[in-house]
Formats: sequence, C-alpha cells, structure tokens
Amino acid sequence: MKKFLDHIHSPSDLRTLNQEDLPQLAKEMRDFIIDIVATKEGHLGASLGVVELTIALHFVYNTPEDLLVWDVGHQAYGHKILTGRKSIFHTNRQLHGISGFPKRDESDFDTFGVGHSSTSISAALGMAIASQLKGDDRHHVAIIGDASIASGMAFEGLNHAGVTDANLLVILNDNAIGIDPSVGALKQYLTNVKKGTEKQDNIFEALNFDYTGPIDGHDLNTIIKELKRLKSVKGPKFLHVITTKGKGLRQAEENQVTYHAPGKFDSATGELAIKMASTLTKFQDVFGVTIVELAEKNPKIVGITPAMPTGSSLKYMMDQMPDRAFDVGIAEQHAVTLSAGMATQGMMVFCNIYSTFLQRAYDQVIHDVALQNLPVIFCLDRAGLVGEDGATHHGVFDLAYLRCIPNLIIFAPRNEIELRNIMYTAQLGLQHPIAIRYPRGYGVIPDWKQPFEKLEIGTGEILTQGSDIAILTVGFIAENAKEAIAKLNGKTKVAHYDMRFVKPLDEALLHEIFKTFKYLITVEDGTVKGGFGSAVLEFAAEHQYSIPIKTLGIPDSFMEHGNVAQLQQLAHLDANSIVKTIEAALLFITAH
Repeated sequence: MKKFLDHIHSPSDLRTLNQEDLPQLAKEMRDFIIDIVATKEGHLGASLGVVELTIALHFVYNTPEDLLVWDVGHQAYGHKILTGRKSIFHTNRQLHGISGFPKRDESDFDTFGVGHSSTSISAALGMAIASQLKGDDRHHVAIIGDASIASGMAFEGLNHAGVTDANLLVILNDNAIGIDPSVGALKQYLTNVKKGTEKQDNIFEALNFDYTGPIDGHDLNTIIKELKRLKSVKGPKFLHVITTKGKGLRQAEENQVTYHAPGKFDSATGELAIKMASTLTKFQDVFGVTIVELAEKNPKIVGITPAMPTGSSLKYMMDQMPDRAFDVGIAEQHAVTLSAGMATQGMMVFCNIYSTFLQRAYDQVIHDVALQNLPVIFCLDRAGLVGEDGATHHGVFDLAYLRCIPNLIIFAPRNEIELRNIMYTAQLGLQHPIAIRYPRGYGVIPDWKQPFEKLEIGTGEILTQGSDIAILTVGFIAENAKEAIAKLNGKTKVAHYDMRFVKPLDEALLHEIFKTFKYLITVEDGTVKGGFGSAVLEFAAEHQYSIPIKTLGIPDSFMEHGNVAQLQQLAHLDANSIVKTIEAALLFITAH
C-alpha cells in the first residue's frame, strides 16, 4: 500500500492528494504519533483526537497564508508533522529539540505561541482585525477545546468577536475532556446539544456567530465539505466538532485521563510501561493525602483547583469529601476569588494551582486576597523548573511576583515533612494569606507521614555548620546544595541554611549569618531577578552589610524544554555547578 505520509513535507504536498486518500493518511499519522510518543513521551490523547480535523484544515485552507491558532497546543502534534517537522518530530520536548507546543520562532505555520489555555479566540480575532485593517484577504481559524472555551478569557474573545465582521472561524473541538473531564454548566449545555435535548436558544448564535454543528470530527468528507462552505460565509463563524480523545488507540480512548500524557508505552498494544515502584512519594500526593488527613479533623477546610484535580492530587479529597473539594474548570481568576469569598466566611481554603497558572490570576491575588488580608492558603504545585513542557510551564516567576505583594507569606518546603507541617500550621489559623510553593516530582523522605508540628512563621534553620561561607537556600533546591557540600574537601568551611520563608525573612538569623561569615551564596529555583536572592541583597543594603553575595537562580531569560537535570545544569543550579561557585568563593576569601 502506498505510504502517503512519507511524501508530505508541507501542507502544499497534502493539497496534491485526492480527497479519497485522506483517511489512509489519517491512519498513517496516528500510527506515526503513537510510535514516537510511545518511546519519547509527550501528550498523546489530544493529538490523536484531532487527526482528521488537522488534515482537513490544512487541506482546505492555504496555510500559512491562512492562519490557524491552536488553543493550548496539546493537540498540535499532527499539525507539526504536516508542516515540515516530521523528520525531527522525535526530538519533541527534548533539550534543543522542537517544542511540545506551537511556537512562533519554530515555524511560520505556528502563528501564535501557546501552552496556557483559552487564548486562541482573542489571538485569532486580533489577527483577523489586523488583516482587515491591512486589506489582506485571509482566513483566521481558532481551534479550541470544550474545557478551554469555558474559561473567562475565551468568553471575552467571543463577546468581542460577535460585534465585529471579522473573518474568524472558531472551531470547538468537543470531546468532553481537557486533562481531566470537563466540568460546569457549559459542559452540560454542550452535552445536551450533542444529544439534541437542549431546550435553550443556541448560546453561540445568541453571541452573533453563524453556528454549524455538531458534526462528526472523524468524518473527513463531512469536515472538508463544511470547512469549504464556511470559507464563503462572512463574519464570525462557529463550527461545533465532536471528537474522541485518544482516537485510534483503544486504551487511550478508554482511559483518557491517563493517556493525556501517558509516559512510555507499547505502541503495538498500548500497554503502559511498568515503572519501578518508588519508595518515595510525589509532592502532589503528599499534599493530597495531607489535606484529607487535616480535613477529617477540621470541618472548615475546603479544597479548590482550576481543572487540575489529578495533577494536584486534590482528587483524593474530591473522592472522599466531594462536597468540600471543588474543580472549577479552567478558571484561575475565579478559583482565587471564590477562595477569597469562602475565606470571608471563616473557611480554611486550600487553593491548589500550578505555579505557572497562578500568573493568570495575579490581579485576584493582589486585590481580592492580599488587599483584604484574607487567609487563603495557596498551594503552588510545579514550582521551579518543570522539565519537558518548557517555558510556558516552568514555575520560576512566583517568588519574584509574589514577594512584592503586602500581607502575603511565602514558604518553600525543602521536603515532604515541611510541606505537611506548613499545611498543618496554616489551617490552625493565620493572620495573612500564604503561598506554599513546591516542585513537580518526588521528594526524598520515604517515611514522611510523621506527627504534625507547628512551624513558627518567618523562621529559617541551619542544616550544616561551617566557618567561612554560608549557603542560603529556599525549597527543594536545598538537595542540590547539600549534595554540593558533600562533594567538597573544605566542607567544614561551608554552612548551609534553609531559610524556608521568603517572606517574612528570618531577619534575626540573617543578622547572625552576616556577622559570622565572609561570603554568602543564595540558591533558588526561581528567577534570579527579584526573587529570594534579591531579598537577601535588599536586606544587606538596608543594614549596610558589605560581604560578597553571589545569587544563583534561573537566569533572566525564558528557559527552554528538557529534563529538569539538564535545565538545572544550563542554569548552573546542579550540584557540580554549585561546587564550582563555592570553590570560587573559597579562592576569593583566600585572596582577600
């Protein structure tokens, strides 16, 4: 049988095929995606679900002259394969390889860089209005999922688009699931539309969109026919497409949450690779287990997450206490202000948001929580470098963007026991909101389920005694510093302090450190500009200490994708790099 995919290096090649050959191409593309992701890892289910839609879009539209904007980008693997990146697709999400998301500097076909949800409609509308102003006759298509379209920003885009005559097509890829199953009233509305039982007026027609659908997103002829018709329809248009996430791989269809990003698996059978059982626990699971433990004793505790119940492990509480744990959908701003509202009524709210996603609710953190001094407990998962998802997902800005907010306590546990203890301390009752930031992945202590201890707010502690150099760390990066000190010959000269609180700083401890040591090194897995190291520099300036201070952290540039160990080396935060920094400091002390 002829292999069509072998001969396609760009959409112009695709458009030379006969339409009846496209289903065979779809099968080849699915097999190609499955084969690569099985060994290299990545996002699977979303891309498998839109294979036919992707082929149809590039077949009907004159891309890249016509502009496609993929929301989030989990589903864009097929798009990358058709647009000249098939031969390097195996480098997807690897250091110096192609990004797992559309990225403007990677290809002219990637019209807008994405990674966070719900931006596609606004971006595509901006492009469409710009085309009008320039007199360009182009088509603009936003492809958005049913979980993403429930976000406030998507509705802001729809609201504006509906009063324009822009040449915009919004395609709703409706598969009833984002990373976890979609939630909310809009999901129920879309379910009713699919069943034909919706009694209300069409919500998208009410917003002045020319609505079509729902249509079968796996029927190439139907999609192509509809896209061709819509090219001649003026103004904002809306196409409702029904797809199956994980289409073409039985396990991915049956277990859509696991196969969103399944890790390694057998491409022939779909079976997941057997992972070695670890004696260690992921930080997210420490959170998930601990909040249930605390909530069983404290009836005021509630948990909130914006669309990340599995990733944050709030799912444990949702399963055991469904009336006290809430997935609010992709709505970070709502999650924060909902938490604030509950806090006004005396609830102990644990609002669990990935560090990178809290950026989307910055105004709400300032105005609705901190300004009113409401004791919301923010649990910021995936803090620091997260690895292969890259620049859009690294949680490296939180220390810097939170540190300037009045009333806010900032804590970074170095291990699982510290995470448990700060959660315990926070639910006893604080006078201020608190942000607790912890990394993706496993901790270091097998027996972390220890009796709770109350922590004193704003206190650090010494981990290793020393005479000449003090290393100050916050959070899990302490492990790298600990490893570095262990590698040194002159380890008796190097002290290690876990400062724990970035705000308030332990000023009494800092005075002691500055009066004792000849050289300070701060280490953080956040941006070096404005973060923990900057706080120590400010303290030194304020109190006129003049000893040398070296700040280590994420450099002032967007870090690419790669595994965490590789990225820490690039940022000079790995143990060997810290050793070199310490050795340079020792030489400086000797010379002076």
